[in-house]
Amino acid sequence: MRTSYHDIKAIVLDRIRKDVWPPGANLPGEIELAQEFGCARATVNRAMRELVHEGVLERKRKAGTRVKSSPSRKAEFAIPLIREEIERTGAAYRYVLVDRQVIPAPGWLQAQINIPRHQKVLHLRCMHYADSHGYQLEDRWINLAAVPDAENETFADVGPNEWLVRKVPFTEGELVFSALNATREIADFLNAAAGDALFTVERTTWLNALSVTYARLYFARGYKMTSRL
Repeated sequence: MRTSYHDIKAIVLDRIRKDVWPPGANLPGEIELAQEFGCARATVNRAMRELVHEGVLERKRKAGTRVKSSPSRKAEFAIPLIREEIERTGAAYRYVLVDRQVIPAPGWLQAQINIPRHQKVLHLRCMHYADSHGYQLEDRWINLAAVPDAENETFADVGPNEWLVRKVPFTEGELVFSALNATREIADFLNAAAGDALFTVERTTWLNALSVTYARLYFARGYKMTSRL
């Protein structure tokens, strides 16, 4: 039976758990492991690379591969679709475009996502409802230099996040989580009182060196985010 890289990962993890290779221990070389497992060196290499990516092993030039002294896990965050999140709760999803305008990027946004002065951006505000209750207010800015097709999209029927996820790739993202005190306007959208602390996500994405979008997502009171590591 052919040994796969999944098999090798499982064996390595089992040996680490059993202290055959304790924290800080150097692993045998890829050629030696390939001979032991009866597989190609490339198969061992893939298993090692994945375990490095997952924070179990570390590799250094000329020092080989060893078990990390303090194993870590790299969090991977998929951009969620709010429609799917709401529907999973059993509620009916409803989307409303509040306003849409193409304007020169304000100064604070130029600094936030590193775009030139007078660069055109699309500014959208949208509401997402669970049944009749406000669930999320989306305040989004799209860099039209990165996503020119967005200028001709009305976003009357589909939210910008869902449209971007399906249409535009990204290579890097940044998430900032905070509790912000609601202004009177934000509070009205989310059935809160002015000054209430609302869970807020700021999300920026880039395509290589070009910023794609910056969004502030305000959630109704009681919202909980769950993520797996």
